[in-house]
Formats: sequence, structure tokens, C-alpha cells
Amino acid sequence: MSMIGKANVLKSLGIVLLIAASTSALAASSEADFKTAYASAEAANKQAGSLRNQWTTTTAALAAAKKAAEAGDFDQAVTSSKEAEALAKASIVQATSEKEAWKAIEIR
Repeated sequence: MSMIGKANVLKSLGIVLLIAASTSALAASSEADFKTAYASAEAANKQAGSLRNQWTTTTAALAAAKKAAEAGDFDQAVTSSKEAEALAKASIVQATSEKEAWKAIEIR
């Protein structure tokens, strides 16, 4: 991946994580909030899997979300779910950009 592509992935990830962190701090989360956030994260991770680019950090964040929910800490569960979704979306951006980026470095 080119340096520009890496910078774009990191920038996208940073923005999504910032939004996720700021929205979760506004109100106490419920089990329904967790289920919604977790479903979104799983869907994004599934899409990353279809592109053959699932990140292990996404899996870890999903596991942390599930563990927090089982402990009744829905604020942390929602935060971890949103983090997992952000990671999955960043892996999708990476897979998509790398799909075309190889052409720029191909020997002609």
C-alpha cells in the first residue's frame, strides 16, 4: 500500500474512532444500544471478510464488546462495538484501495 493510502486509512480510522468515543460519552447505553452497535460492527466485519481483509484487532474488539455486555457494562460494550466497526470499515478501505494501488507500482 502506498504511503498516501496508509495515511487515508489511518485518517479514516481516527475520525471514526473520535466520533465513536464522543457519541458514547453523551448518555448511558442500554442493552438495545449494544445490540444495535454490535450488529453494525458484525456486518462491517463480515463485509471485510468478503474482501478477504479481516483484521485481528476487529475480532478482539468484538470479543471485548461481548464480554463487557455479559458483565452488564453496556457503555463499554457499545464503545468496543463502535471501535470494532471503525476497525472493520478501515480494513474495507484498505482492501479497496489496495485493489487498485498495485497498478501504480507495477513495473512497466
